[in-house]
Amino acid sequence: MTPRLLTFHYTLRDAAGRVLDTSRGGEPMPCVEGAGQIIGGLEEPLRQMTAGEKRKVVVPPERGYGLREADLVQTVPRNRLPVADVRVGEQFRTGPDRQAPVVTVVAIEGDEVLLDANHPLAGQELHFEVELVAARAATHAELQQARNPA
Repeated sequence: MTPRLLTFHYTLRDAAGRVLDTSRGGEPMPCVEGAGQIIGGLEEPLRQMTAGEKRKVVVPPERGYGLREADLVQTVPRNRLPVADVRVGEQFRTGPDRQAPVVTVVAIEGDEVLLDANHPLAGQELHFEVELVAARAATHAELQQARNPA
């Protein structure tokens, strides 16, 4: 069976109800079923929905961005960073490859920088309001793009 292209609108809130991200006011988000383009805890319910259906989905950390891992927080010498000037809260990719981890600067003490490679939403329960706008068979080009993102 050919995977489907799911097109949906979403609003993501944290456990306190603060909006973290939304597609409302813009284009709906597309994803190819089973391609790993969105977190599994959201894709599973979307696959079960029909076009036009709206649903609230609560995703536990294990089905979202994972639990926080203490070993992904490390202190490194400032001169080993790939960027010259950093500030607390900034994020950067640790290398030129698209797959290189993105880290967040947590603290700066003299010549040492505390970096966190956990996803910013790791350890959080995610609250989605989703609307499946459309679901159709993915085209060959969409399947290729999903397998080999630029």
